Amino acid sequence: MPRAARLDIAGVLQHVIVRGVERRDIFLDDQDRQSFVDRFTKLMEQMGMECLAWALMSNHVHLLLRPSQDNLGQFMRRLLTGHAVMFNLRHHRSGHLFQNRYKSIICEEDPYLLELVRYIHLNPLRAGLVGSIEELKRYPWSGHAVLMGTRALQGQKMDEVLLHFSTKQKSARQKYEVFLADGVGRGKREELVGGGLRRVLKAAGEGFISAYDDRILGSGDFVEQLRQEKGLSEKLEACLPLEQLIEKIAEASGIDREIFCERRRGGGLSEAKSIICYVATRRFGYSGEAVAKALGITRSGVCRGALRGGKIAAQGMPLWEQIEKLVNKSTTSP
Repeated sequence: MPRAARLDIAGVLQHVIVRGVERRDIFLDDQDRQSFVDRFTKLMEQMGMECLAWALMSNHVHLLLRPSQDNLGQFMRRLLTGHAVMFNLRHHRSGHLFQNRYKSIICEEDPYLLELVRYIHLNPLRAGLVGSIEELKRYPWSGHAVLMGTRALQGQKMDEVLLHFSTKQKSARQKYEVFLADGVGRGKREELVGGGLRRVLKAAGEGFISAYDDRILGSGDFVEQLRQEKGLSEKLEACLPLEQLIEKIAEASGIDREIFCERRRGGGLSEAKSIICYVATRRFGYSGEAVAKALGITRSGVCRGALRGGKIAAQGMPLWEQIEKLVNKSTTSP
């Protein structure tokens, strides 16, 4: 299926995630990391980019950015290309360093800014790169050290984040550190790394229906603001609610919707369920829990089904070709 275009918007918060190809390391030592940070800082100054949070891991990077111009794509190309060239020359390798395209998620600031700062800055602790909150304070490859005053990074909006906690810097740092520590025991926030947005749109005569765009993290009002103020109506995906998606795939498969929750096999039912799991979770970003509930199966069953559905898609079977046209039509219709 075609990949959705990135939403490159000035003045809007973007959570950017970059991963190494095949999840391989993109930093082998501190010299690699320092080179990346130096290039990152220089480009921020040149291109008017603001940074609210960041973390360098072994095989991936998290950046929380706010572009002052519509230039995030150009910024990331220069940053990643420069790092890849340096890395390959220094370590005597060739070929791609990064996995596909970088991922960028537009984020609504008021409800998500501090959650994203916490999520990103806890990554080194959760990955075992440091052993405690106290060690995290001295970890030089994260914006947390900047907020705590143990290192500096030109371009990181330290004061903007700390002012959410107090107007006095010492008090702000103490309260911020308590806020960060409070997130240690919480599970992974899937929506903060691309779980996407379920927004509510009014349908004439039909009350409310759900629509979805996995490039946005925010409320329905936020999406409508993007539509009206930023002129993104043609870029935002409008797709099927989960139940309608299931009904359409059931119809294309020649199977009654009612029997999807029954424990039956044969007659193409298993293949249809697998395709639903794949399309719903991988294409539209519905949670495994929501799909499991709709199909009457377990979340692990959804995971297995999505894997089988992916294989069916890769094989290009006639049923899949028909469903792919249906799905593409649903995401491009106004």
